[in-house]
Amino acid sequence: MRHRSDPSSTTSLVKYVLVGLIVLLGLACLYCGSYFAPGSRRSDDEDGTDAVFGGFIPNFDPEDFLEDPEHNPEVPKSIPICDLRFSELIPCLDRNLIYQLKLKPNLVLMEHYERHCPPPERRYNCLIPPPIGYKIPIRWPASRDEVWKANIPHTHLAQEKSDQNWMVVNGEKINFPGGGTHFHDGADKYIIALAKMLKSPGDKLYNGGNIRNVLDVGCGVASFGAYLLSHSIIAMSLAPNDVHENQIQFALERGVPATLGVLATKRLPYPSRSFELAHCSRCRIDWLQRDGILLLELDRLLRPGGYFVYSSPEAYAQDPENRRIWNAMSNLLRRMCWKVVAKHDQTVIWAKPLTNSCYSKREPGTLPRLCSSEDEPDATWNVPMKACISPYSAKMHKEKGSGLVPWPQRLTAAPPRLEEIGVSTEEFQEDTSIWHFRVVEYWKQMKSVVQKDSIRNVMDMNSNLGGFAAALSDKDVWVMNVAPVSTSARLKIIYDRGLIGTVHDWCEAFSTYPRTYDLLHAWTVFSEIAEHGCGAEDLLIEMDRILRPDGFVIIRDKPSVINYIRKFLTTLSWDGWVSEVEPRIDALASTEERVLIARKKLGDEGITTM
Repeated sequence: MRHRSDPSSTTSLVKYVLVGLIVLLGLACLYCGSYFAPGSRRSDDEDGTDAVFGGFIPNFDPEDFLEDPEHNPEVPKSIPICDLRFSELIPCLDRNLIYQLKLKPNLVLMEHYERHCPPPERRYNCLIPPPIGYKIPIRWPASRDEVWKANIPHTHLAQEKSDQNWMVVNGEKINFPGGGTHFHDGADKYIIALAKMLKSPGDKLYNGGNIRNVLDVGCGVASFGAYLLSHSIIAMSLAPNDVHENQIQFALERGVPATLGVLATKRLPYPSRSFELAHCSRCRIDWLQRDGILLLELDRLLRPGGYFVYSSPEAYAQDPENRRIWNAMSNLLRRMCWKVVAKHDQTVIWAKPLTNSCYSKREPGTLPRLCSSEDEPDATWNVPMKACISPYSAKMHKEKGSGLVPWPQRLTAAPPRLEEIGVSTEEFQEDTSIWHFRVVEYWKQMKSVVQKDSIRNVMDMNSNLGGFAAALSDKDVWVMNVAPVSTSARLKIIYDRGLIGTVHDWCEAFSTYPRTYDLLHAWTVFSEIAEHGCGAEDLLIEMDRILRPDGFVIIRDKPSVINYIRKFLTTLSWDGWVSEVEPRIDALASTEERVLIARKKLGDEGITTM
């Protein structure tokens, strides 16, 4: 016998169904919103998948995985564009993240200016847009002196430093007269003055090629480094993302080698004995803190006999406080065996010892102590600074110096420290030769689309021995050589060749502003991060962040990796021009490789060119 349904129960059932649907719809919206919001990328572990190539098993071999259509899901048709307020996002130097994660960095020690990367579930998964009115950057060498204001729409530095000739707003452009806090009349005159203090032949700071690598700490907009380039000297211009937050962005927009970084609690990501000269012009650093640990970090980085140029009130002012600082600093540096080699007006220049002899003559118990033999002075990635002196190796001590030949001969000469990483002179020379051939082949592929002076800032994402950068020495470019953490020991060879670079883990975002490089070269980088369980899509988004519109990527990797990346070219707007070839097999290729070269489109109507 069939019963008729109760109208009241039916109404209740409909209500429950409607409420359930509304709840589900709300949850779906919340999920989608969190998924596409900048800084809120889903964790790789949420659905059991691996972000590297969309697989289901962590650390699955990418080649086997990609060739299995059952486990190769459809690539997303689009990657969303971030909100315009994220146009200058630096994921690992985002102070908003510090507040959101309720971290408690030591502000006195400047920890808030060090790297703090978002956890996987908070990574952004959108493409960083340029500011409204963005233009293709002015080309080098004109860019040394002027940039488009629309590209970096911040003029507070021009106002704040108006009496120091840092920068001047001039209509649609920002001009750089070449001034600095302690060289108002221009960096060019200041450089000549330093050469005279050091009695360099012909008043050339270059000193016959014996001064090549310089570290400029607290560099401002890097005018010192910009003017050193014409003296055949390359500077790593370093400054934090502090109250002068766009200073490094201006430097890179100018086409000047520069990077974000700070002397705080961790070692700078450079190997020991990398620089002939360190420079600080009114850099507002407390060198006496924590038993002189920051000066000891400079000591680690300077080569035997290297110079520290210090232009600051402590060097000349006569008031009691500056006299106290000067006396304490002089006492500390004397115990470190540094000597004053010149002092004039606002500037003093110290020199490191050439050997370990002075250290053994100090009184027992003298501080700073020598680092233990177990300390590795070239270990830098997330390594705390140490308040000790890194003595020279027995070989360097015996030879009374670094043993490097002058620039430019040192670019191709086998450096003495090759034996420390187990590389022979023959292997070094073969590497140089192979990369020369590879770069020639790259340029043959690109010559139809590369305009004169269109490439200035270049990054080699897996620099090895620096062969790629060395092969570009006849181009008017500079290269940021990036040594992955697993091969960071090789970065010392790059500095010994007279080049510059840094250590980095490509599972994280790089410490630079968006749109700062014209060309990115990635040799086996995607294969390496896959071995560490990191996502190819994350790396593609990061590369897009730091690549300028109209810039190029050169990706050299396994065919399976290239096939996967090709599916993202349209999504990333990297299909302005594309070339793919199968290169000649050489001694550096451990497996079959393919080369993909792609050009990033100018983008939406909001981006204009000159």
